[in-house]
Amino acid sequence: MRFRTLAELMRICRQESLTITELMIAEQAHETGESREAIVGQMAAYYQVMKTAVHKGIESDVQSRSGLVGGDARKVNEHTAASEPCVGEWAGKAMAYALAVSEVNASMGRIVATPTAGSCGIIPGVFVSAQERFGWTDEKMVNGLFCAGAIGYVIANNSFISGAEGGCQAEVGSAIGMAAGALVELRGGSPEQSVHAVGLALKNTLGLICDPVAGLVEIPCIVRNGLGAVNALAAADMALAGVRSAIPSDEVIGVMLEVGSKMPGELRETALGGLAQTPTGRKLTEKINAAKPPSL
Repeated sequence: MRFRTLAELMRICRQESLTITELMIAEQAHETGESREAIVGQMAAYYQVMKTAVHKGIESDVQSRSGLVGGDARKVNEHTAASEPCVGEWAGKAMAYALAVSEVNASMGRIVATPTAGSCGIIPGVFVSAQERFGWTDEKMVNGLFCAGAIGYVIANNSFISGAEGGCQAEVGSAIGMAAGALVELRGGSPEQSVHAVGLALKNTLGLICDPVAGLVEIPCIVRNGLGAVNALAAADMALAGVRSAIPSDEVIGVMLEVGSKMPGELRETALGGLAQTPTGRKLTEKINAAKPPSL
């Protein structure tokens, strides 16, 4: 790739009058040697997986193998349809759809890791709800995924996207930043505004720990996906309104690396701290372990 930082990404887009999406597709074609049609076709297939997961989680009785989670997406979706949600109809749907995909993941269903399985609901939640809100085509949404991918590429190469390495700020935080930046471009914002959306989003997840109960990507991961989708909408709105990240987004990514590196191991996906070690968290873990069949 010709860019490693968001600043370089902005500079190239400005110099060549490209959107982030256009630049990313061209760079991907150059890196892989594949045609534009093949690359876009693969991304289109990924988007169909995302949409299918959203609908499955909303329309089916999805329950995790552990029995700890399931059905919350339908509750939020029904609440959004039946009353005026506090966050508004669009955000309510984004939240429900993000929960839906995360519940499908917990039930061993098919999802796309964006950028990880632990944060798989945020981008689909934002994208599918936005598509319904504005009547956008699948082609437009697929293009938006390339913008999200460019942002994720920068984060992954300069910080973390894994909860085991950098805490939940690396998984949910990265997904929020990717979704926010892509949504800005989908709504006609400039590359600069997209990059500011990333910084605004990431600043507000710095220090978020990874503390899954029983080591499963369920509690509190799924709820964080739902709330993360709403945060992405808010960050996009701020950027589109002209709000700038006072700390440059690349520097925010650097701070995420610093914070994640200093985070104790107990708070990085080990289930040895945080919510996993609360009295209730320990009881749930014991219940799950007691239900496991004896090892051979």
